[in-house]
Amino acid sequence: MLKSHPLFRSNAPMRQLILDLLPESPPTLDNFVAGGNVETVAAFTEWLAGGLSATSFCLYGESGCGRSHLLLASGFSLIDAGLNPGLSGVTASDQLAIDNVDLLNADGQIALFALFNQIKLAGGQLLTAAIQPPAHLALREDLRTRLGSGLIYRLQPLTDAEKAEAIAAQARERALKLSPEAINYLLRHAPRDMRTLSMLVVALDQYTLEQKRPVTLPLLRELLNMETA
Repeated sequence: MLKSHPLFRSNAPMRQLILDLLPESPPTLDNFVAGGNVETVAAFTEWLAGGLSATSFCLYGESGCGRSHLLLASGFSLIDAGLNPGLSGVTASDQLAIDNVDLLNADGQIALFALFNQIKLAGGQLLTAAIQPPAHLALREDLRTRLGSGLIYRLQPLTDAEKAEAIAAQARERALKLSPEAINYLLRHAPRDMRTLSMLVVALDQYTLEQKRPVTLPLLRELLNMETA
């Protein structure tokens, strides 16, 4: 029943409640909103398919640009250096992804250097992501050189206009009527990353069906204010 869905438990923060929904819509290449990153996504897709011979592919860009989405969408074995900065227990695989490379500690940098060499020797693929390109990261020189030898692409964050267009398209797919004013309200008052905004469209669709009410600004305020009891 919708009222029992985690999004509508009023004793948890709104952002966490929305994030609880994310596994229902796992990140894929198809549901990634490319915006100004069409060329990057095309190269990434070609590399994943084996069409580009580089051992490593690095995605970099500011928080919220979609780095983690694409790493999850790759289907590679994924390690978050923010949670495991020493890469403890990580072994080489044919397809390995390391998120937040900039958060590796000294042990993790040594481990990634060894993993890179093993993956290269085996003809595998190493996918990494960070806030800056390898040359600008505070890493061991030998590791910077290895990562810098591969493909390196920047992910540009979506503009507000691109986010609004994506939200409108997702609403149309659900036959959900969202006015420009409602979309602007979401962009001003909701978390601004595209994955959370996409899940808000899902939540809004469910909430309007339960409440049997159209989308209005008061209804949007209700949904976004559910973080407090």
